[in-house]
Amino acid sequence: MKKMKIGLLPQYLELYDKNCSGFRPEMERFLMLISGEFRKRGVEVVTGRICRLAAEFAKEIKSFENAGVQAIVSLHLAYSPSLESANALKATKLPVIILDTTPDYEFSPDTAPLRIMFNHGIHGVQDMCNLLLRNGKDFIIEAGHWRKSDVFERVLQSLEAVCIADSLRNSRTGLIGNPFKGMGDFSVPFDRLKKEMGITAVPFDFKCVNGYLPEENSSEVKAEIRSNMKMSAGAKQEVKDHVNTARAGIAVRKWIKENSLSAFSVNFMECGNRTGLPTVPFLEASKAMADGIGYAGEGDVLTASLVGALMSQYPETTFTEMFCPDWKSNRIFLSHMGEVNLNLLDGKPELVKCAFPIEDTNPPLFAAGRLKPGKATLVNLAPGKDNTYTLIMATVSVEKARDGKFKNSVRGWIKPPIKIEDFLAEYSRAGGTHHLALVYGKKMQALSKFAKIMGWNALRIG
Repeated sequence: MKKMKIGLLPQYLELYDKNCSGFRPEMERFLMLISGEFRKRGVEVVTGRICRLAAEFAKEIKSFENAGVQAIVSLHLAYSPSLESANALKATKLPVIILDTTPDYEFSPDTAPLRIMFNHGIHGVQDMCNLLLRNGKDFIIEAGHWRKSDVFERVLQSLEAVCIADSLRNSRTGLIGNPFKGMGDFSVPFDRLKKEMGITAVPFDFKCVNGYLPEENSSEVKAEIRSNMKMSAGAKQEVKDHVNTARAGIAVRKWIKENSLSAFSVNFMECGNRTGLPTVPFLEASKAMADGIGYAGEGDVLTASLVGALMSQYPETTFTEMFCPDWKSNRIFLSHMGEVNLNLLDGKPELVKCAFPIEDTNPPLFAAGRLKPGKATLVNLAPGKDNTYTLIMATVSVEKARDGKFKNSVRGWIKPPIKIEDFLAEYSRAGGTHHLALVYGKKMQALSKFAKIMGWNALRIG
């Protein structure tokens, strides 16, 4: 998981320093308290100097940019006039999250009037938010008492959303082969992906495949096979198939590293012997997801990039597809040909030989296993009309189902939050594609904020 790094921007009024400077020490203590609360939660904090005037805001925000923070978290220690901060906040590309809180939990008729000084920052927030809106600067605001509410958890969700958006906008997604011919739902031109989301598609050059492939009898291949056998519960394959799988996996891994890829996608139809790859790298796709590299099948750069971005904050993420409805039990069967995040399996996987439908391709090995039970969030990014996108989300239960006759496959059964007939209809009415991400845990709050940051529609089913 990528660690979050923020610039904490404290706001104040110069008048108070001039006319009542004795209040400053308590303001500074509160600033340090808030900074410490973020650090307790694993956030790296660059704590800015207390800002009062336009030049001070400009200087601190510039220092945040130079420090490589992912977001500015604004904290009003007291009232601060919005025109002092407006230009600097408008100019920065950093997202702004406003923590609207005060030191004291209670402010009643029995409160000492002097406490007004330490608890009146909320109208400074109101002043600033008005200017941010008028200046066209997006922001996220979370309000609540720092100790007696869940405001920090909500701010952390916002930071997760910012980090996911940041990862997506910096995606370098590899493509082995061309997108599967005729699949239109995830089809978005690569120049649009670059312009609209910052995704860079990196095609695999089959002419260079020999530069990545190890020799069949090399120590590298032997070590890979030993590693595969150790991580699996058993093997039902010929030695030749394992050698081909190991060589293809090593080649793809080297290519990913050389090109600094955050995700990749494979069109299995274009991995025949004519390409030079020994077989389809299904097993490497599963191992890559376990290592935090995004993936999607069939040349789907859009979903692969999404999976990679989600993994930057939620390592327990996998690519999947909804395959078959179990109308009787109100659940849906998840599967794919041979790709799944190995860390999400319920027990060790079995290494299984894939019954492959393409004549000129050597059969690969893949990791067969059942998804572990638990609550999860199903996530899909659906392209829409007029270059719009919808992030579709649903909290589902991954069930601990019997293997039955599916032991030699990638498999999982989910129960949606509503009847599957309603769920499937609503999903397709929204344009949901047949490629998805499954993220363990209840993540819809943070993901809704992620959609907002990206300028997408957000749809929660159920």
